[in-house]
Amino acid sequence: MTVLVTGASGFVGRHLLPCFADRGAQVIALAERAPTAGEPGARVETEVADIRDYEALARVLRHTRPRWIVHLAGQSSAALSFREPRETFAINAAGTLQLLEAVRVEAKDARVLLVGTSEAYGPQPEGTRAGEETPFRPVSPYALSKTVADVAGEAYGRAHGLDLVRTRSFSHLGPGQAGHFALPGFARQIAEAEAGVGEAVLRVGNLEVVRDLTDVRDVVDAYWRLCEHGRSGVAYNVCSGRGVRLADVVQALAGRARVGMRVEIDPARLRPADVPYLVGDPSRIQDDTGWRATTPLERSLDDLLEEWRTRVADRAVRDS
Repeated sequence: MTVLVTGASGFVGRHLLPCFADRGAQVIALAERAPTAGEPGARVETEVADIRDYEALARVLRHTRPRWIVHLAGQSSAALSFREPRETFAINAAGTLQLLEAVRVEAKDARVLLVGTSEAYGPQPEGTRAGEETPFRPVSPYALSKTVADVAGEAYGRAHGLDLVRTRSFSHLGPGQAGHFALPGFARQIAEAEAGVGEAVLRVGNLEVVRDLTDVRDVVDAYWRLCEHGRSGVAYNVCSGRGVRLADVVQALAGRARVGMRVEIDPARLRPADVPYLVGDPSRIQDDTGWRATTPLERSLDDLLEEWRTRVADRAVRDS
């Protein structure tokens, strides 16, 4: 079975490629450029195309004839989207529309897993869990762009009979995430302080938000199960169903540090608009696929911090 993965070189893609390959899929990565030796995905067949280029996407679909398409490609930072709203919308909303149109014309029998975000739900009442019927209330350009992509996917499924499953994926973490995101950014600061190349200060944004955190390795398992068992035309939350205050996560990371860390608010890390509370209800995905988030947060934090210790040590060797 052939699976085409857009955004394959990103955080989730780096975990999804080996996960799907280990389960017997012939995985083809779609990327803006071919990976160089040593990069994640270098050993996987790669097709080069920009997600905003319809003709390139149509060519790839004609050539690969995938049975499944996992659409991960996108600009995934809400913070960055406030600085680059037009680029975010062009990639996430218009790019998804280009892919859907290419699928309609060239690969109508393929199953498409359209990966979306819980950020589309926006702020929720404290103590509640957002279900798939919760109305969208996006507060960032990123959330708005992914809301449009979600609605476009539903519309294409209804209008053209595409076999399309949507996710509203809540926050996930683990090894391989870029350092400009919150949790890997904290782990990077700790690793640099331990190595003596950074201050023993954790510069943070708003820590009073509550998030539903899932390990990325559980997330890619969810995506496999949704490709296999998800109901066409249906949206699924991918989440643990448990909320954790970001301040507690930062405290847990700082407690793992080998040096004493001081926490300081960095105004540059505060967003113009934020979502104070966002926790999901995973009942639908559990009922339809049997999936559950099983990786403890403690393991995710341990693995994240160890990865950044290795990154910082490797950088020191290269610079010496």
